[in-house]
Amino acid sequence: MKFVAQRVLRAALYADDRLVSSIGRGLVVYIGVKAGDGSAQAERCAEKIAALRVFEDDAGKMNRSVRDVGGAVLFVSQFTLYGDASHGNRPSFTLAERPEAANALYEYAAERLRMQGVPVEMGVFGADMRIEQVNDGPVTIIYETP
Repeated sequence: MKFVAQRVLRAALYADDRLVSSIGRGLVVYIGVKAGDGSAQAERCAEKIAALRVFEDDAGKMNRSVRDVGGAVLFVSQFTLYGDASHGNRPSFTLAERPEAANALYEYAAERLRMQGVPVEMGVFGADMRIEQVNDGPVTIIYETP
């Protein structure tokens, strides 16, 4: 699995022109599921997201996690994180997991994140979404499970 986490002041997600979910201070996390990923990768991503120290402490150092600051996560499935554009200009998505299995792992990772004490708002799997976010910093972290 791979994720891109962006620190935000606020974010809102729309599908079919209606507000689906929103958060205040926290992280927008775009997550992609690679073919062959399983529960171990989902659990590792949830642990990493919950513990990722990208929020400033009183000394101005990035030493606090989303959990520490009472923030939330807007969790968005994004198969295009496994797009491969190394050959030509049209990306191939053969590395991405099939939708049914990817959705199950996306939901499992979100539940594991909630179990870590992090409030989680979800995107709509497979939908065409519009996301408004006010980045803070900006701070963007990319992580892929081994």
